[in-house]
Amino acid sequence: MESEGMNLLINSTVLITVFIGACVLLLMYIIKLLNADQKNVEHKRKNEKLFEQTEKKKDSGASSKTKKKSSEPRWSGRSDKQSFSHPWLLTTLKGHTSQVLDMEFSSSGKYLASCGEDRAVLLWDTKDLTQKDHKSLRINIEFDHPTFVKWSPDSKAFIIHKYNANAIEVYKVEKKKDGWLGSATKALTFPKVHEEDAVGLGIACNGKFIMTCSNKTDLVVWDLRGQQLARVDTYLMSTACAKISPCGRFIVASGFAPDVKVWEVIFNKAGEYQEVKRVFELTGHTSGVHDVAFDVDTSHMATVSKDGTWKLFDTKVDYKKGEDPHLKITSKYEQTSRNARIALSPNAEVVAIATWNSLSFYSTHTGRLDGTIENIFSGDITSIMFDSLGKYLLVSGDKHIRVFHNVTGYRCEVATAKEKLKQNQTSATRERLEKLICDNEAFLNRLGLKL
Repeated sequence: MESEGMNLLINSTVLITVFIGACVLLLMYIIKLLNADQKNVEHKRKNEKLFEQTEKKKDSGASSKTKKKSSEPRWSGRSDKQSFSHPWLLTTLKGHTSQVLDMEFSSSGKYLASCGEDRAVLLWDTKDLTQKDHKSLRINIEFDHPTFVKWSPDSKAFIIHKYNANAIEVYKVEKKKDGWLGSATKALTFPKVHEEDAVGLGIACNGKFIMTCSNKTDLVVWDLRGQQLARVDTYLMSTACAKISPCGRFIVASGFAPDVKVWEVIFNKAGEYQEVKRVFELTGHTSGVHDVAFDVDTSHMATVSKDGTWKLFDTKVDYKKGEDPHLKITSKYEQTSRNARIALSPNAEVVAIATWNSLSFYSTHTGRLDGTIENIFSGDITSIMFDSLGKYLLVSGDKHIRVFHNVTGYRCEVATAKEKLKQNQTSATRERLEKLICDNEAFLNRLGLKL
């Protein structure tokens, strides 16, 4: 009986061992099959990737041939994280690590201030934009990011508007012995007055006042010490932009309403603040106005609207006698669902309009489109402006600032000079105009462009 039990135990053990062994072998076989399938999948993916790369090379070759056939006025630039190329591009200022939101030249033109979502202000050496490398000084902003940056008239300080704090901060700039910027330290914080996001910040060129405006209707005028001088209702229902004119006398605001409001900030002969007075409006649009721009002496203002048009006004008028601005020209632009931004060249001959990531140039003499640059950034263009001489147009977006030649400006100068040559001119004036035409044509030829 004991021997039978022992045999039964041995037989059970053998069966269990055989079963476990079979399971192990089966498991190993399944793993082998899976590995083989995985290798086949990887091999297939490699082949597909190689095929896609080959097709991309073919497509890029075909597209480059197509681009050669296309002509002005529209280019689609190569815009990615690595590079951007375009015939009008002079240089790209790189230094921010997140989206650039605003920029402004100092009064001397030697420095450019820019700010972005990377919680920083960068001060650039821009005395010669044709240089390959550009020095910059980085000023980090604590616990917040600046949405606007503006220089003081003497270039010894700058102000920012902080997004989260919704308030102004003043920074003093120290220079080194060699003349380059050494450091910037916070000197003053203004009290918070706006409940909604700011859409405008500016310092008058005469240094008499500072302006801020929210996206509602509250516009505030400050002295340089952070004391309120006036609080103005824009009566726009919602405000899209607010700026101080280059002459330092006027504040303009645009928004939901089709008219642009213009105020004068009045001081007496002793320099004491008197009042903020509405002086005139820019009228004619049939829908809200996205943005406003000025020429160098505020004798012209340009507007761009949701109605799909831009307008140029002659604002050198005697408004005290009831004279209204004169509409000089209006033209259509290619609008998108996004807000448009506008810049006017210092001599008022060129209008530049940014919509999404594209930039279009128009002649104010004819109203015609001269050229469009597409895909400048992967995201929206955040700000645009001409330099003080009108030679370049600066565009910010993504992490960079791109600097373009104002090619349309060169063409407009040639057209204006040729018109003047048809009139009676002195020999000296005729010689000067002929030289201007020759120089501009030579410049465009160097870029491989036509008149």
